[in-house]
Amino acid sequence: MGKSKGKGKKNNKRVSCENNRERRELIFKENGQEYAQVLKMLGNGRCDAYCFDGVKRLCHIRGKMRKRVWINAGDIVLIGLRDFQDQKGDIIQKYHLEEARILKAYGELPNNIFINEISQLENLEKNTTNNDPGFDFETRDTYDNTHSQF
Repeated sequence: MGKSKGKGKKNNKRVSCENNRERRELIFKENGQEYAQVLKMLGNGRCDAYCFDGVKRLCHIRGKMRKRVWINAGDIVLIGLRDFQDQKGDIIQKYHLEEARILKAYGELPNNIFINEISQLENLEKNTTNNDPGFDFETRDTYDNTHSQF
């Protein structure tokens, strides 16, 4: 076995990534960009996102962010809009929880959204919808012995 050479590789990387969060400059949207909340991860670097201009878009995670920045349902992201496809966009940046709260305080994000809490939105939708699936079953009062196997 080899000799241990210090702090370790993966734990050291995690610590350095957490420290970079605090030093990052806040980026506001420009022309051709929009803030959005991720609704569902679809796989292959794609996700469904609800943009705050009222449009649901299929978004693609750009290559620089793949396997470096993990995006989950409920995250606030910055999306680059496409000129030729209105229903699609590209994820440019993911905002951390503190950054999203700052954007909301500046008035960039609407006041009626939940930041990083997509599960609460799903629970509200389940509670407000009717739980009856709409199936009606007939009940028989008598038991028919003619079709038994014994």
